[in-house]
Amino acid sequence: MERSVFFISDGTGITAESFGQSLLAQFSGPGFRHNTLPYMDTPEKAIKALTLIRETQRQEVVQPIIFMTVLNEEVNRLLHTSGAYIIDLFATFLPGLEGELGSHPLYTVGKKRSTTRSDSYHRRIEAVQFALDNDDGARFRHYEKADIILLGASRSGKTPTCIYLGLQFGIFAANYPITEDDLDKGVRLPDVLKPYKERLFGLTINPVRLVGIRNERRPDSHYSSARQCQYEVRAVEQIYRQEQIRYIDTTEFSVEEIATRIMDQASLARRLK
Repeated sequence: MERSVFFISDGTGITAESFGQSLLAQFSGPGFRHNTLPYMDTPEKAIKALTLIRETQRQEVVQPIIFMTVLNEEVNRLLHTSGAYIIDLFATFLPGLEGELGSHPLYTVGKKRSTTRSDSYHRRIEAVQFALDNDDGARFRHYEKADIILLGASRSGKTPTCIYLGLQFGIFAANYPITEDDLDKGVRLPDVLKPYKERLFGLTINPVRLVGIRNERRPDSHYSSARQCQYEVRAVEQIYRQEQIRYIDTTEFSVEEIATRIMDQASLARRLK
């Protein structure tokens, strides 16, 4: 049976989600049902949340788990009456940092988001826009601006990884899908990519997993057939080996893990301050 987990914040909830999911990923067994409650910034909202949490506990007959980043004292106090198992991230870490740094925290809601006028914010926006503009080999002429160009068979994870690299690290990432049309010309690196060989990084995937992903898009088609998926994966891996292009298998990794491994293996530096 799944156990309910609540990520509650008086901001976006991204911090609570990221931290909580990282911790939960360390545990096998029953799954978790995720509920994110952002902008929990008034007592009225907190009371509604309490009703939901207590009803969840009544139905599941087990304590829900709450990962919380709430600075509003009244909202925080109300949530602590929920009867759930609470991990209060600010209460856990801020007192220790206060002692170590010798200064009081600002207790400012959404402080992490105050970068909206900074160079880092604009770099993120530009990097994500670059990923979208250069998706699926759309604009070869912009490749000279790319920090990295991801290769791989269609649906192997290139697009979400490029967007994440831009959003999280400020990396200008383009991607080029090696398609059946490319492979009909021979199992070799497409000519358009040769001038950018030092920026290339490959993604591969288990063919069985690729069949499943492609069937969600084009069920029972040549594109999603086991034979075609196996052929394309073997062909792109052959190209990587021939051209000595670094690559990773994305089958078992999340987008976050894929992007972090690429940053490490390609020796890319974070472009955000």
